[in-house]
Amino acid sequence: MFHKYLKLVLAVGVTVLAVLQFIEENIGNGILFLLLASIFVFLYFKNEILLLAFLQMRKQDMEGTAKWLDRIKNPEMSLITSQQAYYHYLKAILLAQKNMTQAEKLFKKALGLGLRMNHDIAMAKLNLAGIAMSKRRKREATTLLNEAKKLDKHGMLTDQVKIMKDQLKKI
Repeated sequence: MFHKYLKLVLAVGVTVLAVLQFIEENIGNGILFLLLASIFVFLYFKNEILLLAFLQMRKQDMEGTAKWLDRIKNPEMSLITSQQAYYHYLKAILLAQKNMTQAEKLFKKALGLGLRMNHDIAMAKLNLAGIAMSKRRKREATTLLNEAKKLDKHGMLTDQVKIMKDQLKKI
């Protein structure tokens, strides 16, 4: 809801207030203000709207996820780079069933901006491989599947990779 720089300004302001409380020997108030400042710093790095969108995605509520993502009007101005990557990643997941070309662009943009988690990168590459397969780009799909398999350390995508490799043999 707040602009990314406003969160930092609020964090600094509340920290200054905490220091003043410590100087006046109001230790309890100072600790409370430091906790409040840490919330603003946390929300700078983890956007509250993206957190709510991920919560809806976890519940398999795609409409709810889209509703929360639509609240972000200008992601380049209101989100830091890694948050922009996850914004485009979620948008691509939502578009993957409807518009594969647009989803492909968004997955590539998310990968370019830098997804942090290996399983998210693997999932994006797996989706890109599926899109490449549907567009009959076998070499690209094979490369993306191999990259996704390497990134999937916990074996969560093993079945999907196997199914897609079997489908690739038919192309």
